[in-house]
Amino acid sequence: MDLLKVAEQSFVNENVSKFPEFKAGDTITVACKIKEGDKFRLQDFRGVVIQISGATPLTRTFTVRKVSGGIGVERIFPFQSPAIDSITVNKVGKVRRARIFYLRNLAGKKARIKEKGIANKAAKVAEEKTEA
Repeated sequence: MDLLKVAEQSFVNENVSKFPEFKAGDTITVACKIKEGDKFRLQDFRGVVIQISGATPLTRTFTVRKVSGGIGVERIFPFQSPAIDSITVNKVGKVRRARIFYLRNLAGKKARIKEKGIANKAAKVAEEKTEA
C-alpha cells in the first residue's frame, strides 16, 4: 500500500459521515473544540456558508461567514478536521450561486438570504409535533 494513502487514512475524521448535507446559502452552526490550557470546550460558530471547495473528500473545505459586532468574520473549516464536533443546519437558503462572495459587500437587510419554502414548512411541522 502507498505510504501517502496510509497517512491520509490515519487522519480521517469518523464524524464526516454523520454531518448533514448543506450547500452555499445555508445557515449552519459548527461546534468546534477549543483547547484552553489542558481543558477542551465546545464553541459554536453560526453563520452562512459562502462556498464549498475541494476535489477529493480529504481536501474538501467550507467557508462560513458571520457578522460579529459589525465586523464580518469568515472561517474556513476542513471537513476532515478533528476540531469539528458537530454541524447542524439551521436554515436552508435560496441562492442561485455556488459561491456567494457578493455577501461581503452587502449589509443590513440586503444581506439577508431567503429561506426555501420546503425547509421552512418542514421546520414548522417539526415544531408543531414537539409542542403537541
